[in-house]
Amino acid sequence: MKKYILPIIAFGALTFGIVSMVKSQPRMEATVPPSPPPVSPYNHTVAADGLVESSSENISIGTPIADVVTEVPVVVGQQVRAGDILFKLDVRQLEADLAVRKAELEVAQAQVPVDAASYDDVKQQLDFAESLSDKRAISSQELAKREHAVEVARARLEGSRAQVTAAAADVESVQTQIERSIIRAPIDGEVLQCKVHVGEFAPAGVTDTPLIMLGQLKPLNIRVDVDENEAWRVRPNAAAVATVRGNANLKTKLSFVRFEPYVLPKKSLTGDNTERVDTRVLQVIYRVDDNKLPLFVGQQMDVLIDAPAPDQQAAR
Repeated sequence: MKKYILPIIAFGALTFGIVSMVKSQPRMEATVPPSPPPVSPYNHTVAADGLVESSSENISIGTPIADVVTEVPVVVGQQVRAGDILFKLDVRQLEADLAVRKAELEVAQAQVPVDAASYDDVKQQLDFAESLSDKRAISSQELAKREHAVEVARARLEGSRAQVTAAAADVESVQTQIERSIIRAPIDGEVLQCKVHVGEFAPAGVTDTPLIMLGQLKPLNIRVDVDENEAWRVRPNAAAVATVRGNANLKTKLSFVRFEPYVLPKKSLTGDNTERVDTRVLQVIYRVDDNKLPLFVGQQMDVLIDAPAPDQQAAR
């Protein structure tokens, strides 16, 4: 009996080890994706990434003058008309400059009648001297002196008038600067983004983040990036459909608008292992046909475009 004890113990240890190893193995459970991937309704498809944008394209509003913001009468989501005020800058210094320029204009305008009177006076003296029947009544030197006085008075009058023109131009220049300090909407549209607030300093020129972004949301467009190796398969007016990421049931048909003829470096990467970062893309603009779909500017979409088979020739 004793000779069976060790084999029994060894068999039990082996069984225990096998059971423990089996139990410790990770279980491969089937995972269900939160949203099924979009299914193409076409026999052959070009799949691409799209970005929702306004039909007017997203317009970044800046300011030509750098100064402190004093008023922002618009909010995000507000409808504006072309010419409506978007924000105002501090114009107190410009208003002070305008007052100085207007004073200089008044001084210049007041000088004109003075110089005009001087000119009329010397001109009358010259006319009187020239009208004398007896030329011996006035010397040639005196006559030349009066002629020279007339020329000087005429030049002084023309200079005064030029000063008025220059002063008026200065006034108009400052008024233009004041008008440029009021930033207005260039088109009818909706405020998509507002990153400027009262009291902040608004820098002039191009900024990384636009101070205000405008766009026309009816209809919406989708800017689609098609990889250059499949660009030849995309035809104008080909049927296309876009689905919302996260819910493939939310989809809309697309209408072709135009090609952007310049092929750009790819910026929107999908993370695919086979994806090359040096890929270039052809951008195709489509119009969203379903205006009731809950879409937002800047939202990414999965776009499926009807295309010929990869082994066929396609002509645009």
